[in-house]
Amino acid sequence: MTASSTSAAEGLRRFDRTTSLWGPITMGAGLLVSLTAALYVVFWSGLGITGGELWTAAGAVLATFAIIAVIEPISYFPILGRSAMYQAFMIGNISNKLLPAAIVAQANLDEKPGSRRAELIAGSAIIGAVLVHLVTLVVLVGALGTWLVSVMPVELIAVARTYILPAVFGAVLLQVIVSMKAPRTTAIALGVGAAVTFVLVPLLPGLTYFATAIAVVATIVLAWLLRDRNGAAPTPTETTE
Repeated sequence: MTASSTSAAEGLRRFDRTTSLWGPITMGAGLLVSLTAALYVVFWSGLGITGGELWTAAGAVLATFAIIAVIEPISYFPILGRSAMYQAFMIGNISNKLLPAAIVAQANLDEKPGSRRAELIAGSAIIGAVLVHLVTLVVLVGALGTWLVSVMPVELIAVARTYILPAVFGAVLLQVIVSMKAPRTTAIALGVGAAVTFVLVPLLPGLTYFATAIAVVATIVLAWLLRDRNGAAPTPTETTE
């Protein structure tokens, strides 16, 4: 290996060690900070919240989000990679802000998800997305928010709420399909999503809160079972000697 390749490999190893150490520490610290207000309300606010009420509320949250908490990391990891996963889950708004930024950046730099370069691109894209978000938040919400709402027609606000989020998710979906270039898996995912949304949930409304988890798991299983077993195995990236 050349000196530059050796230096790059050592740099990535140091990066991985740092990520493995400080990623969990930072996530743990963020968890404690996020729980501070809730713990204060429960134990020191004098509102008389009982242990039974606390566990009932915690159980309701777990019943709603426990499956998603397992499915989301599995779904996002192939695109974001380890280091960018820590960034994304610390920041939030993954599906509608950070994941699209990572996908667009990887596609523009012609890098397929799953490589180390794609992981670094995703991390850089997340930093850029956060900087843009904070600047626009300060300017458009902090400085101009009240004025903008006052001059916008009520009808426009209603239209924005109805169409903007679906438009964002639609653009992200198209970008993922184009960048991944996996027509078989794409067809399976679209078929499963349609079946869950238009058949399973109307027949069994009690599964509404688990629809996303069911669709993701079913897509993974079917994509694995129906994969092209005769296709050529991917060629490993050669190391420069």
